[in-house]
Amino acid sequence: MRAVFTRGGTEEFPAAFCYQVNGSCPRTVHPLGIQLVIYLACAAGILTTVLGNLFVVFSVSYFKVLHTPTNFLLLSLALADMLLGLLVLPLSTVRSVESCWFFGDFLCRLHTYLDTLFCLTSIFHLCFISIDRHCAICDPLLYPAKFTIRVALKCILAGWGVPAAYTAILLYTDFVERGLSQWLEEMPCVGSCQLLFNKFWGWLNFPAFFIPCLLMISLYVKIFVVATRQARQISTLSKSLAGAAKRERKAAKTLGIAVGIYLMCWLPFTVDTLVDSLLNFVTPPHIFDIFIWFAYFNSACNPIIYVFSYRWFRKALKLILSREIFLPRTPTIDLYQE
Repeated sequence: MRAVFTRGGTEEFPAAFCYQVNGSCPRTVHPLGIQLVIYLACAAGILTTVLGNLFVVFSVSYFKVLHTPTNFLLLSLALADMLLGLLVLPLSTVRSVESCWFFGDFLCRLHTYLDTLFCLTSIFHLCFISIDRHCAICDPLLYPAKFTIRVALKCILAGWGVPAAYTAILLYTDFVERGLSQWLEEMPCVGSCQLLFNKFWGWLNFPAFFIPCLLMISLYVKIFVVATRQARQISTLSKSLAGAAKRERKAAKTLGIAVGIYLMCWLPFTVDTLVDSLLNFVTPPHIFDIFIWFAYFNSACNPIIYVFSYRWFRKALKLILSREIFLPRTPTIDLYQE
């Protein structure tokens, strides 16, 4: 269990325990003003995450022109980020501000399950999107036949199914306790939501994060090389083919930015989890919370990236906010038209 640290020169101090029982976790009490500021900041982040990704889910579902394999993957990715904001972040906010878990063992395990599920689902979908963009840029003639909507739906099923099964095995079976007892930490104090396989979890997170990231980086390097070569040859293409090639390159660039931001947001938490497991969990709780929330922040980033990068998303957003979506013709509008 991580100890509670105080910081000189601040009004933050361990003044109580989470529960009035033996073995209770110490509780760090913040001044009321600081608590209010943190709660408001977290609430704003949750609202941005939920509403931004809800716009993506609704836009791709509603507008028929957006029913493409890539956009269905974006929809599923946005759904995972939206559910993270709805189901995980509110309880994480209370835990971070109060420095205690008040919701019992059942919700602790469920919260950890959903947190891990949605985060792994995001990285699986980013991998599939990278593969999709690689096919579209590097093999454009065969792409429509190779990456169909059916293939995208299979990727979505795998992107949810594999993380769900993997996380359930670790959290809801005795696999860890039976086979990996040498990695287990001692029983945490009362009021903590830290499950029993901290060291193992740290080592497991590292390859689960870096292997997909290496795959995505290698794919986007190849995409960049091919896209640069295509840009030099674009003058020899017809106008329609040139426009299509330009859209594909822009989509690859936008999704490459999304992958880069994902790496920046999750890298500190993943590295700290590994290093912490080697150094017997020496990271101060407030620093660890910052890393966690920096990783959570990634879920709010993708819709913001789409606003600045995708003309179709800005047009869809305008139609939604102006309530033109209630007109019968709106679902068939061509959002790609200049």
